[in-house]
Amino acid sequence: MEIITVQPLVALIAGVLILLMPRLLNYIVAIYLIVIGITGLMGTISP
Repeated sequence: MEIITVQPLVALIAGVLILLMPRLLNYIVAIYLIVIGITGLMGTISP
């Protein structure tokens, strides 16, 4: 799966979770940033 298709999907899931459970905002943002960082690194490392 390409990074271009992963980022909007992760953002959509994070947005829905924030709407449903606002108390989890810090955790959702942290997980989102980690996932985007990992997918970004995987895209630059793989040949």
